Amino acid sequence: MKSLIRLVAAGATAIAALAAGTSAIAQSKPHIGVSIPAATHGWTGGVVYWANRTKSDLEKQYPGLKVTVKTAGSASEQANQVQDLHTANKIDTLVILPFESAPLTQPVAQVKGKGVYVTVVDRGLTDTNAQDAYVAGDNPGFGKVSAEYMAKALGGKGNVVVLRGIPTVIDNQRVDAFTAVMKSHPDIKILDAKHGNWNRDDAFKVMQDYLTRFKQIDAVWASDDDMAVGVQKAIAQAKRTDVKLVLGGAGSKDYIKKVMDGDKIVTADVTYSPSMIADAMKLTAAARMKGEKLPATTIIPSVLVTKDNAKQYYFPDSPF
Repeated sequence: MKSLIRLVAAGATAIAALAAGTSAIAQSKPHIGVSIPAATHGWTGGVVYWANRTKSDLEKQYPGLKVTVKTAGSASEQANQVQDLHTANKIDTLVILPFESAPLTQPVAQVKGKGVYVTVVDRGLTDTNAQDAYVAGDNPGFGKVSAEYMAKALGGKGNVVVLRGIPTVIDNQRVDAFTAVMKSHPDIKILDAKHGNWNRDDAFKVMQDYLTRFKQIDAVWASDDDMAVGVQKAIAQAKRTDVKLVLGGAGSKDYIKKVMDGDKIVTADVTYSPSMIADAMKLTAAARMKGEKLPATTIIPSVLVTKDNAKQYYFPDSPF
């Protein structure tokens, strides 16, 4: 499996690597369809922003290339859009971030069977035969980087509470990696880990429960910037001063700004950026313009964001 995984620090770096490869017969005028969830919350709002921004950039960069972006508010709507992109828009390439994995697997497999090149982003399909390439964030890395920073910030000792996301494989990978690191720090105690569902209101309620049950909490791994908002609201309402660190994740502009400004409690963030849709689009476009294929799997590393490097991850125009 390791041989299938290729780590890239940014889309531009990966594209440069592709450009250095052996050229094949290029397509004359590729048409890339991009299918993504609608902006129903912060992270997907960022996905929509980056997809549209990258569409314009790619069409300027590659004369003759056409990019069509479609957003869907449900899995069924997205499944229909995938079919329309092929039959009505005549795409030959599909970049898709599935609304849900199972309902999109068969529709994507159908268009792939008709000759469409498919790059799946973030949320994998239930059958990998339905895709040509997979581009995603590093979920185990997300948990590992978070735990390593928190352990160092705590000096190797203290009480920690964890807010998990929605019960998914992705969440399991993150939390398993986080707890694996913490096992090597026996003086750090994880008091509890409950699901906040990547939701501000749910996270607020979970944190209220933690604050009621635990008299000393040194740090909170919110594992998501939206959940961190709810966590901080609960801490403020409870007027607790024992919490010295709240670590979220995903690189929202509000939390990156907190890190940039030297916030006393939010001192770092970990990337899992919605800009991965841009990376996937750029990688796919570069390959298709040359008639090449992407590696089967491309993993975009999670990066620790501190005050020293926060400026390069701050995008004030993004909705997330």
